[in-house]
Amino acid sequence: MSTQTKIIIGGVAVGFLTLFVFPWWVTALIILGVIAAPLAGYLMLDPSQRKRVRAQSRKRLNG
Repeated sequence: MSTQTKIIIGGVAVGFLTLFVFPWWVTALIILGVIAAPLAGYLMLDPSQRKRVRAQSRKRLNG
Protein backbone atom coordinates (compact mmCIF):
# COMPACT_ATOMS: atom_id res chain seq x y z
CA MET A 1 0.00 0.00 0.00
CA SER A 2 1.47 3.36 -0.98
CA THR A 3 2.07 6.21 1.44
CA GLN A 4 -0.54 8.36 -0.29
CA THR A 5 -3.16 5.63 0.13
CA LYS A 6 -2.37 5.37 3.84
CA ILE A 7 -2.76 9.13 4.23
CA ILE A 8 -6.12 9.10 2.44
CA ILE A 9 -7.40 6.22 4.59
CA GLY A 10 -6.24 8.04 7.72
CA GLY A 11 -7.98 11.22 6.60
CA VAL A 12 -11.24 9.39 6.01
CA ALA A 13 -10.97 7.76 9.44
CA VAL A 14 -10.37 11.12 11.11
CA GLY A 15 -13.33 12.56 9.20
CA PHE A 16 -15.60 9.83 10.54
CA LEU A 17 -14.28 10.29 14.08
CA THR A 18 -15.01 14.01 13.97
CA LEU A 19 -18.60 13.18 13.01
CA PHE A 20 -19.01 11.50 16.39
CA VAL A 21 -17.18 14.19 18.39
CA PHE A 22 -18.46 17.40 16.79
CA PRO A 23 -21.80 18.40 15.27
CA TRP A 24 -22.12 17.54 11.58
CA TRP A 25 -21.77 21.16 10.45
CA VAL A 26 -18.43 21.57 12.24
CA THR A 27 -17.19 18.40 10.57
CA ALA A 28 -18.37 19.72 7.20
CA LEU A 29 -16.48 22.98 7.77
CA ILE A 30 -13.31 21.09 8.71
CA ILE A 31 -13.51 18.90 5.60
CA LEU A 32 -14.23 21.92 3.35
CA GLY A 33 -11.28 23.76 4.88
CA VAL A 34 -8.95 20.85 4.23
CA ILE A 35 -10.07 20.75 0.60
CA ALA A 36 -10.25 24.52 0.06
CA ALA A 37 -6.81 25.48 1.46
CA PRO A 38 -4.65 23.82 -1.23
CA LEU A 39 -7.15 24.78 -3.92
CA ALA A 40 -7.00 28.45 -2.90
CA GLY A 41 -3.21 28.29 -2.86
CA TYR A 42 -3.14 26.82 -6.36
CA LEU A 43 -5.57 29.43 -7.69
CA MET A 44 -3.40 32.23 -6.25
CA LEU A 45 -0.47 31.19 -8.46
CA ASP A 46 0.39 33.04 -11.66
CA PRO A 47 -0.32 31.16 -14.90
CA SER A 48 3.43 30.52 -15.37
CA GLN A 49 3.69 29.09 -11.85
CA ARG A 50 0.67 26.85 -12.44
CA LYS A 51 2.30 25.60 -15.62
CA ARG A 52 5.46 24.77 -13.68
CA VAL A 53 3.45 22.90 -11.00
CA ARG A 54 1.60 20.88 -13.66
CA ALA A 55 4.86 20.03 -15.41
CA GLN A 56 6.40 18.94 -12.12
CA SER A 57 3.48 16.61 -11.34
CA ARG A 58 3.64 15.15 -14.85
CA LYS A 59 7.35 14.54 -14.40
CA ARG A 60 6.65 12.62 -11.17
CA LEU A 61 4.02 10.50 -12.88
CA ASN A 62 6.34 9.52 -15.72
CA GLY A 63 9.40 8.72 -13.73
